[in-house]
Amino acid sequence: MKQMKRRGIVALSLAGLIGLGYFAWSANRAGQAVAAPEPAAKAAPAAGPAKPVAVELAKVKAIDFADETSAVGTLKAAESVVLRPEVSGRIARIGFRDGALVRRGDLLIGLDATIQEAELAQAKANVELARTSFRRNEELLAKKFISPQALDASAATLKVQEAALQLAVAKAAKMRLVAPFAGIVGLRDVSVGGYVKEGEELVNVDDISSLRVDFRLAEAYFGRLRPGLALELSSDALPGQTFTATVEAIDPQLDPAARSIAVRARLDNRQGKLRPGMFVRVRVAFGERKGVLMIPEEAVQPGAKPSVFRVVDGKAEVAPVRLGLRRDAQVEVVEGLAAGDLIVTAGQLKLRPGAPVKMPQAAQP
Repeated sequence: MKQMKRRGIVALSLAGLIGLGYFAWSANRAGQAVAAPEPAAKAAPAAGPAKPVAVELAKVKAIDFADETSAVGTLKAAESVVLRPEVSGRIARIGFRDGALVRRGDLLIGLDATIQEAELAQAKANVELARTSFRRNEELLAKKFISPQALDASAATLKVQEAALQLAVAKAAKMRLVAPFAGIVGLRDVSVGGYVKEGEELVNVDDISSLRVDFRLAEAYFGRLRPGLALELSSDALPGQTFTATVEAIDPQLDPAARSIAVRARLDNRQGKLRPGMFVRVRVAFGERKGVLMIPEEAVQPGAKPSVFRVVDGKAEVAPVRLGLRRDAQVEVVEGLAAGDLIVTAGQLKLRPGAPVKMPQAAQP
């Protein structure tokens, strides 16, 4: 009996909980029904035309282009030598003034040649004696007083003495240092009475009546270089003055590291305005080209294949280009554009192919 009563109580409790839940659900649903409806979301506006991008433009120009390049070089004397004695000795004579002009064969430095001159005199005497003996033996052989072998011996003795004389002359000549060509001597650091060793530098001689200039150009110019090509030189030491030189030789080998070629030119310097060792600027003119297309360098988009943004009918399009020479912030366009084309020079980062371009009033057709 008690068990049945307990079950009844549990059943009533469950029924009450279910009823309470149903009431709460009904009340919540009714609140939602009486709430004001939310306004419908506004429809997204229809997509309109893209806004033009403000950029800077320039026209492709066709100009007469001076095909030239520049380089730097160093002047060298046409002939230059440093005199060194071949034997040791004491200086007995100095025959020049520092920085003076000398002629070919002028004595510059004479070493003490007392011994060599004595040997030379002895060699000359021996030659005269051998020559006299040979002539006498020729007369005796004609009279049958001596044998032919005796004459041959005297002839051999004469040749030996003549060779000894040549050796003595050569030794004496080595005691005299003469100018090998006409030029200007440098500054000496030796004096009379000083002892010099074999191979010691004594004085330099330079022929500056004509000068050489050595410089390098990029290998791209190799095909246009030729002997006889005229050059224009200028020096910071002589502002406002220019000098003309002529290509004399072109190195047959290119530098594989720098991809450049060595060129040597020569110029007349009989007025003596220039000096060896001076730094000069070299201008190489290959001629003039007509109708060369030039654009500003900032218009070129870098990459494996350079390109520019060209404006056609108010819209930007990518135009691949092939470039040539560069000069004064301008670059040559070999292929890809035509004279009069409008190209973008600033604002490329905001552009995409087909994007409209806001053209300045001056650039509008």
